[in-house]
Amino acid sequence: MNPELLRIVDGLARDKNIDKETVFEDLEAAMLSAIRKANAQSEDVVVGIDRSSGEIIATVDGQPLAVRELGRIAAQTAKQVMIQRIREAERGSLYEEYLERRGQIVTGRVGRWEGGSLIVDLGRIEAILPKGQQIPGESHLPDERIRAMVLDVREQPNQVKIVLSRTHPDFIISLFELEVPEVAEKIIEIKVIAREAGYRTKVAVLSLDRKIDAVGACVGIRGSRIKSIVDELGGEKIDIVAWNESSKVLIANSLRPAEVAEIALCFELGLATVVVTEDQLSLAIGKRGQNVRLAAKLTGWDINILTPNEFNTGLDVLEKALRRVEGVDSTIVDQVMAMGMVNVLDVEEVGPNPLVNELGLDQAMAQKIIISCAEEAKRVAEQQAAASAAKAAEQAKPAAEEIPQEAPQGAEGQESQPTAEAPPADEQAVAAEAAEQAEPAAEEIPQEAPQGAEDQESQPTAQAPPADEQAEAAQAAEHPAEEPAEPPEAAPPADVGGEIDETRSAG
Repeated sequence: MNPELLRIVDGLARDKNIDKETVFEDLEAAMLSAIRKANAQSEDVVVGIDRSSGEIIATVDGQPLAVRELGRIAAQTAKQVMIQRIREAERGSLYEEYLERRGQIVTGRVGRWEGGSLIVDLGRIEAILPKGQQIPGESHLPDERIRAMVLDVREQPNQVKIVLSRTHPDFIISLFELEVPEVAEKIIEIKVIAREAGYRTKVAVLSLDRKIDAVGACVGIRGSRIKSIVDELGGEKIDIVAWNESSKVLIANSLRPAEVAEIALCFELGLATVVVTEDQLSLAIGKRGQNVRLAAKLTGWDINILTPNEFNTGLDVLEKALRRVEGVDSTIVDQVMAMGMVNVLDVEEVGPNPLVNELGLDQAMAQKIIISCAEEAKRVAEQQAAASAAKAAEQAKPAAEEIPQEAPQGAEGQESQPTAEAPPADEQAVAAEAAEQAEPAAEEIPQEAPQGAEDQESQPTAQAPPADEQAEAAQAAEHPAEEPAEPPEAAPPADVGGEIDETRSAG
């Protein structure tokens, strides 16, 4: 009786999620390998484990063998074989488990970042959330709880690779199944999803029970259910759309909150022309065309949004082109418009075959209609190009008129005259400094004149030196030790006056 072995086998089977019989078989294979290594010359080696008592029975050439007598090397061999076999069994178990859970939501914790990809710890195994499957603008902190959908499971030589996703449309379906019981119970069916991950999602739902409102059940009381989903998606907007088998009704529902005035469907082109009023145009198109783009994905139609004026203008041009063809009356015009072709471009793109097959026109008349519409379409395109060019010229004209206002005053009339080049900034600074130093020196000169200078007003006075000489004199006066002052070459006017006074007094 070996209860310890039975307890170990039970623990391994439970922790690794593998079958208990597989663990017993792995133990037998490990011990068989160890005995054969210890008894290389023996060929008849049998090892068995009693599943009820845990007793190990080993024989070599028909003789019983005690496993404890094998030695350390044999025990190490058994250990390595056992670890390898258990890991292979565990890897197979993990692969089968997550292969069944593909498309379902799993919860894990943020582990680490590797080259833009997020490693998520799922407990028994680590999964990868690639950068392309992450919601744009979303950030995660280490050990943060995160939910994602199992997108793919790949079995590799040494591991099982699990790829997660938070951008796949099926991730939205799984969230609705968790938050809305009616969806999980298949009472409400999610028909189709159009999603731009991180920005906006449109979900078309249908109730299989007439007593249950599909949109109201998904939104919840005061938006409680949808709010949980929006929070999980980091604030991504979700529009719940009521599904309808009528394409016109479904298109109108998918463009909400915009109100639709009229819808024309062209089955030959898969085009839906939707007419909305001017005040509803921005709502119908959405931010950067997001609303109409998601509505087109949801409904499977190419949606063209027009105002009533644009719609009526296209119909008038189409009617004019059709009536230009001989034999076309009001009935044919109405039939063409009833096919969803609301302008000449639609008729040109459709071609003559639908006109022949659907309206019963002959091939010659259908061809004439196509040629007339093509000519009109070319003329309309030329008019639109000319209008766009004129509009661009009008927008550029005010900018050209503002250019002369930026010119400096006095610039007019100076175009033919050469302009003197301004001196460098350092020369301007030196000249300004010299002028400032010269001004005090010039103010002090009259105060130093000797008495008697007043009597010489009628006599000629020496011309004052230039400003640069005055500046040099002022600098010399401030720094006498650096450069000794030289005697003046000519006596200043004050000294001349003094000599004349002495002559007069001597006489």
